[in-house]
This record gives sequence, C-alpha cells and structure tokens, in this order.
Amino acid sequence: MTAAIDPRTTALLTIDLQNDFLHPEGAYGRGGQSAGAITALPARIRPLVDALRAAGGTYVSAQFTLVPGPGGAPLISPHLKELRPFLAKGDFAPGSFGHSLVDALAPADYTIEKVAYSAFYQTRLEFVLRFLGIRTLIVGGIVTNGGVASTIRDAHLRDIPTVLLSDGSAAFRADVHEATLMSLGTVTRVVTCAQAQALVTGAAP
Repeated sequence: MTAAIDPRTTALLTIDLQNDFLHPEGAYGRGGQSAGAITALPARIRPLVDALRAAGGTYVSAQFTLVPGPGGAPLISPHLKELRPFLAKGDFAPGSFGHSLVDALAPADYTIEKVAYSAFYQTRLEFVLRFLGIRTLIVGGIVTNGGVASTIRDAHLRDIPTVLLSDGSAAFRADVHEATLMSLGTVTRVVTCAQAQALVTGAAP
C-alpha cells in the first residue's frame, strides 16, 4: 500500500458530478445519455469526502459550464453541438439546477466552473490550490477518458502530484474506462476509493 498522505495539504477534486449529467431530469438524462457506472459514483465517493474533511482536507467540485449568451442561448463549441445535439437553452447554465453538484455530494468547499475537459483550462483552480497550499490532488468523476484524464495530465504538467480513483471515476464504456486507467498509470497513482480513504486517515484499507 502506498504511504499515507497529509490530508491537510490534500484536496479531493471531482469532475462534472452535476445534475445535468447524472440526474434523470438533467440534460443528459432527458437526452437518453446515462450509464449505471456513472450514476453510482456519488455514493461511492461520499465516504471519502467525509473522511478527508474530518482529517482537515478540502473538497473541490469542478462543474462543466455552458456560458449563456444574449437571450440565454448557450455558447456551445461546434464539436460538442454535433456530439450532443440535445443540449439547449438553460443546460449547464451557472446557478441552474442542472449545473449544480448532485445532492449526494453537495456542498463542495470550492466550486470551479469549467468550459472544457480540463478543470485547469481557463479556470481559477490552480489559484485556489496554490492559495490553500495543496500538494496532493485526489481526482474522480466523469468521464475517465475526458475531463478526468485531461485534468490529471494538466496537473502533471504543473508538478501537482495526483491520485486517481479507479472506482471513483467512470466512462460510458467500461473498456474505455479501463484502458484510460492503464494509460494514466504513468503519470498518477491509481487507487480505489477505499484505498484513498486509508491514505488520508492512515488506517488499513
């Protein structure tokens, strides 16, 4: 088992665990885009959130955002509009039900609005982490091969050590999830949620 980490300088970062992705009435639910592996994540991650906070750590939620334009129509990149034609006015809008972190994990200590895959791209995440003195980032969420992978690699470029939650992340296809975990193993530690909880509490997994 990997040596314990200092929870006081550790943050758990979840990627895109918000209602528009996970809730049946959210944008993806209405569009028929869901997966059991994804909807199971909040309940699996919640004990780690509680354990990390109790040990003095921080929970950060990064949430995908579609910036509303004049009249409320969202600014959607062409490739996303082609992939997800069901996205419409009000989806992923700041302050909306769909944009919000799912109830099972709310509230986060800090919320990061992101407009692309990586939680670092044109956001205040790095400022928050540096200000808090965070030295280790535990990452989970969706999708493993998208927002999670991009964030892990961007953290690596910034010399921020990461721990990736193997069962605290998911993709729409299990084979894609597993292949991504294998690929990311060169730049991050990969552990289960239970193992991560042991890392921050110093207990046996």
